[in-house]
Amino acid sequence: MGLHLIEIGANLTDKTFRHDLDDVLVRAKRARVNHIVVTGTDLEHSQLAVKLCGEHSGYLSSTAGVHPHNATSFQTQTIQRLTQIAGNECVVAIGETGLDYFRNFSPRLNQISAFETQLQLALELKLPVFIHDRDSNGELLAILKNFPTLSAVVHCFTGSASLLQNYLDLGLYIGITGWICDERRGLELYQSVSLIPDDRLLMETDSPYLLPRTMKPRPRSRRNEPAFLKHVCDALASARGQTVEHVQQITQANAKTLFGLDL
Repeated sequence: MGLHLIEIGANLTDKTFRHDLDDVLVRAKRARVNHIVVTGTDLEHSQLAVKLCGEHSGYLSSTAGVHPHNATSFQTQTIQRLTQIAGNECVVAIGETGLDYFRNFSPRLNQISAFETQLQLALELKLPVFIHDRDSNGELLAILKNFPTLSAVVHCFTGSASLLQNYLDLGLYIGITGWICDERRGLELYQSVSLIPDDRLLMETDSPYLLPRTMKPRPRSRRNEPAFLKHVCDALASARGQTVEHVQQITQANAKTLFGLDL
């Protein structure tokens, strides 16, 4: 199929895509995005993501999980339902799950419990994990060390070079978004992405969020979408001193390896 882009994190169940998702996917295909992994953030959106996969079979895959913001509602029946959802063939990872000590929308003990339970589920189902980590101050890393056989990607990495190295030391994949295109907030990320080995790099938009600031002109809606993934690819190539084609090649191979995609 040649060199294309694989989008590993798009929130296509978000209400902003409700009325024009078909057009969004057409634009993504025109932009040479040949596969999209739709992010599940709670039971409802994980189920919706699976439904979208059924409607666009072969082009979409999904994750299934409960975001730390929603950890308060995580109960025994939650994991039972999540296990059922994750049993769908289109589900390629457990998540988005992790710890968020920046917003603290859920108590930290609830976040830890929900995270550890989902890590155990991933282990049982032999699926990788789609991880959210914000300001956990090493706590998430400490938990992951108890699950050494799990494969995982740190979604939307925006941290320091030292934190990046800690993730890499655990063998984790690193997901880079349009944050790298932000000359104000993303400079440290731009300067540190060259630390990521070729076999650990992945790309995502996290749409509808994190519209790349390098876009000219930017859409009036300020909504991000998978078609704009090429701006992340361009920034990565520049920051790493590699060709765009090389970044496409390695991220495509890594996505296939991590998620077991047969494209």
